[in-house]
Amino acid sequence: MTDKITDSVTGLSFEQAMQELEVLVRRLEEGRLPLEEAIQAYERGTLLKNHCETKLQAAKLRVDQVVVNGTGEISLTPFDPE
Repeated sequence: MTDKITDSVTGLSFEQAMQELEVLVRRLEEGRLPLEEAIQAYERGTLLKNHCETKLQAAKLRVDQVVVNGTGEISLTPFDPE
């Protein structure tokens, strides 16, 4: 897989990547793609799936972070990567 293909995936939003992945899956399930196109679609689909998983994980971390203070009280605070 080329860096150009990878770069084109990293710029996509979660929704864009999911939509493209759904289209690729439908095309692959139809079984009418020539072999080379099917392989390329599978490779791109794998990149899109990984991109979506990364976006979901990042969103989960941003949503909340469990914090336990000195008295043992638990609270949720927004995730701050710094």
